[in-house]
Amino acid sequence: MLEEAREAKEAGCDVVELRLDFLEDFEEPGRDLEEMIGGFDALGLPCVVTYRPSWEGGQYEGDDAPRLATLKMAMEVGAAYVDVEFLIAPVFMAALGSKEARLKAYSKTKVIVSSHDYEGTASDEDLRRLVRAIRAVGADVVKFATTGQDVSDGNRVLSIVKEASASGPIIGLCMGEKGQATRILAPKYGGFLTFGALSPERQSAPGQPTIDQLKNLYRLDSQSADTKVLGIVGNPVSHSKSPAIHNGALGRAGLASEYVYIPLLVDDFDRFVRSLPDEDWVGLSVTIPHKGAALAAAAEADEVARSIAAANTLVRIGEGKGFKAYNTDWLAAIVSIEQAMADNGMGAAGAGASPLAGKTVVVLGAGGAGRALAFGAASRGASVIVANRTAEKAVALAEQLQPAGRGVSLADLGSGAVGGDLDVLVNTTSVGMQPNDGESPVPEHVTSSFKVVFDAVYTPLHTKLLRDAEKAGAVVVTGEKMFVGQAAEQYRLFTQQEPDIELMTDIVLGRK
Repeated sequence: MLEEAREAKEAGCDVVELRLDFLEDFEEPGRDLEEMIGGFDALGLPCVVTYRPSWEGGQYEGDDAPRLATLKMAMEVGAAYVDVEFLIAPVFMAALGSKEARLKAYSKTKVIVSSHDYEGTASDEDLRRLVRAIRAVGADVVKFATTGQDVSDGNRVLSIVKEASASGPIIGLCMGEKGQATRILAPKYGGFLTFGALSPERQSAPGQPTIDQLKNLYRLDSQSADTKVLGIVGNPVSHSKSPAIHNGALGRAGLASEYVYIPLLVDDFDRFVRSLPDEDWVGLSVTIPHKGAALAAAAEADEVARSIAAANTLVRIGEGKGFKAYNTDWLAAIVSIEQAMADNGMGAAGAGASPLAGKTVVVLGAGGAGRALAFGAASRGASVIVANRTAEKAVALAEQLQPAGRGVSLADLGSGAVGGDLDVLVNTTSVGMQPNDGESPVPEHVTSSFKVVFDAVYTPLHTKLLRDAEKAGAVVVTGEKMFVGQAAEQYRLFTQQEPDIELMTDIVLGRK
């Protein structure tokens, strides 16, 4: 245990939580507590002593009396904090005597009174009542933890924490991936502390980032009430490297205290936007499946986003004015495809006509990214075929292109019914993304009929689609070029500064 405490200290942890209910050999509390707390003190690492019962989500199955006696013993030994559950806090606080007596007898220890909801997140008014009630039992630090059924739950928790922090120390967390923002943004919103795990497999609660992520990726120590929030909105989103490349670029530019970029697992985009705690959320990257909803939610949109009918970027345009929508997907991808064609003698990029002019480009997928690349290819003079799982969506998109394209089903493409000379294959679907990286959106015999193959998937970098294309002798274009290009343009829109594109590329490719 002391080895883990030392590991936490070296990782930058300020306080450790000692979960007595997880200990297998804890038969002499007096001796064991003195040894453990003394060891932490020797490391210069204060500890929160928690002995969580099963009725509050912990591991302790016994009677409450000896459990509470053990927490009192931890106070006698000099623990910096003890955590007691709100439902039994009146009993515990009464046993400590008056506040004056408690402060005199246990001057080294603060009492955290906590409440946990493992089912959901109560209404704002119920949370406010809970905070007041916890404070009323004599808590030195109020703690409440809820479960995020929707990302808006976490946003509401952040608002409550910000509001309640004016009255005293408070910890407010929303458990699960949909509440992860409450852990990452705790310093900004006045949270007394947040919790991090030593490693992903050692989480003590769902959705808990690691200490390394909190300290080095999200830079908790640099956050303040003035820090602006950026984020990647999608479903799924845990695989995204956007937080790594944006926070890396922000740090390189000396903007780590001005901005933090976080992942946001969102089901309902409109509800998410309505729930934002304040206007400090100044920029959003938007990915599958919310690009259409992002455009609809924007107060303004640039011409490209309107034409494509999808936005991958929202930027706040002023107090009370909402967001402006942009689409940075298409240009980064199209330019990378053109460059690869030019490098392989298929036309000179940037010298008059595009290498795509007169070529047949097949775009897989009719979602936001598919729309962007279909419009982009058409704007370069390509003849565009849109292939989608449902042909109706492909036809609807193809008919909107200038000039109009052709819409087919993926089954038609796979059967050879499409026919004709096929030059460039562009995959905008998520097929082939980790953890399903052994899959391809089209059969190998289809891939072999193209001269150039581009895959927007970048995790893994060399998808099965691209491996099949290489085996057939096609020129392949990997997804990090589109990803870095669109992210770089988003960075410019968010900060009005130039990003370090080399650093962004190194991070995406795992070189940093």
